[in-house]
Amino acid sequence: MIRAHLAPIGLPEFGMDAVRPDFPIALYAARLARLRERAHARGYDRVVVYADREHSASLSWLTGFDPRFEEALLVVGPSGEPALLAGNECLGTAAAAPLPVRAILLQDLSLPDQPRDRSRPLAEILRDEGIARGTRVGVIGWKPFAGRTMLDVPSWIADELRAMTGSADLVENAVDMLIDPGEGLRAVNEVEQLAAFEWAACRTSEGVKRVILGLRPGMTEHEAVALLGWDGTPLSCHTMLTAGPRARFGLLSPSDRPIERGDPFTVAFGIQGALDCRAGWVAEDAGDLPVGVRDYVDRLVAPYVEAVAAWYGALRVGVTGGELFEIVARRLGDPFFGIFLNPGHLLGLDEWVSSPIAAGSEVELRSGMALQADIIPATGTDYFTTNIEDGVALADEALREAFARAYPEAWTRIKARRRFMAEAIGIELHPDVLPFSNIPAWLPPFLLSPDRAMTLLG
Repeated sequence: MIRAHLAPIGLPEFGMDAVRPDFPIALYAARLARLRERAHARGYDRVVVYADREHSASLSWLTGFDPRFEEALLVVGPSGEPALLAGNECLGTAAAAPLPVRAILLQDLSLPDQPRDRSRPLAEILRDEGIARGTRVGVIGWKPFAGRTMLDVPSWIADELRAMTGSADLVENAVDMLIDPGEGLRAVNEVEQLAAFEWAACRTSEGVKRVILGLRPGMTEHEAVALLGWDGTPLSCHTMLTAGPRARFGLLSPSDRPIERGDPFTVAFGIQGALDCRAGWVAEDAGDLPVGVRDYVDRLVAPYVEAVAAWYGALRVGVTGGELFEIVARRLGDPFFGIFLNPGHLLGLDEWVSSPIAAGSEVELRSGMALQADIIPATGTDYFTTNIEDGVALADEALREAFARAYPEAWTRIKARRRFMAEAIGIELHPDVLPFSNIPAWLPPFLLSPDRAMTLLG
């Protein structure tokens, strides 16, 4: 078996577009039409989409509206413009949504103690939108549950819908129509959306690269995270960077703590459509590590990289999620590695849409899917962790031709990344696999020596 090892590797400059690719407004109308078709087939008279600041991706995907501060509701009927209910501060931006909507003020969506004297009650608005006794309503929140009657929207909304329809059984969790990993509308992306994701991945990966190349002992975590160069593009998750004892918690935000030589270190940067993450040690070589973990590369990083390479090698249109799961389970199934989350998931405007990759999953991956290589060891030991998280897309021949024709500069970058992964890292990708990150599978475990990274070659 080919063993992963450290070697001198020069990371090329893959480049990036200065401007986000145009996103045709007509796509929103097409998405609405597909949702209506799906709702009709399910027997829903109305669909209600809920969003808040943390869980806005489905509403944003459907309308282009991204709520700030407040919550929002979209009521979709079988025809006509949907009603977008917004609070005091979002009503103006709701009216500017790319998808034509009827913006309606609902002040109960506003922040605490703001005025609530100008809007009609929720029940009255819903009644005007066609929700009444006997109406079947599909509710799209954030996540599905075992039973369709379990909703993840605030009780004041769920209770009103159930009271108005006359039965809890008529109000169903319908988020699977959008995010089901096999059949959800958001599981497969248009070529324009994939181009936007590639643009986003360039930014997150270049930011993580700047952090690694600029990392120095003595700088604070806040000084290090500034190297990401975030430009205000909406985030898909909070920005993570920690070193030292706090790094073991993984998800924390940076502090004013100075970074020290010999610290464990992790960084993750996600904007809508992309996330990149790396983890390792603030060290030049194994001599900077604690005595008990100086075999860090051999014990943890090498088998991890071998598993990731096998995962990438099997990735293609038509492979099942169960097959990808088993690759990681066979190679990293030892409890030492602590792999317990899905080894990979769908990526969208939100960092985690859903995942077809699970034990026994028969979901076949499809052309147009965007995925995140998300295989995270949680050793819970002094070895800390290692991590390669990058975004990729799957595209059959027709979609590849469409992408290359519409976005030739991005296509050139994709081809260059594929060559780098094959010629420098030793990962041969199926033609279906389009790497979007500018640090594709690049993993320097000793962050003060970024010129040495893991490879399966030589």
